[in-house]
Amino acid sequence: MKIAIEATEKITAIDGVQVRLWEGVTEAGTRCKVFVHRIAVHKDEDSSQFEKELEEQMPMGRVFSLREIL
Repeated sequence: MKIAIEATEKITAIDGVQVRLWEGVTEAGTRCKVFVHRIAVHKDEDSSQFEKELEEQMPMGRVFSLREIL
């Protein structure tokens, strides 16, 4: 399965860990929510472009309860 995801400004906690909500859609068109705690580039890859894009595109975070998101 492949999912295209886009970051939102919503941050919540799952099992005591802060996560950012990303909204996604599968290849078949099914919408879904993805909760991301960390995102990283493989250690053998140059991460400079990834980090630049992430900083430019990542919305500022606002904390929501999980109930508000689901």
